[in-house]
Amino acid sequence: MIIKIRLREILAERGISQRQFALSMNMRLATVNHLCSDNVDRVYIRTLEQICEALQIDISELIVSQQEN
Repeated sequence: MIIKIRLREILAERGISQRQFALSMNMRLATVNHLCSDNVDRVYIRTLEQICEALQIDISELIVSQQEN
């Protein structure tokens, strides 16, 4: 099973750039870029909570699981 963070897709759906989001969250752009990549191997729970609060979404919308091919 692969666990994926959908931040890139959610930001694109809302027309928000990664830079805009980072500035609004007072978060490093490198952190947002990393979370939008396919290479995320760890993330703080508090960071996920902050993202969900800022985007007004449930964690189930941000994190999804996929079957490996």
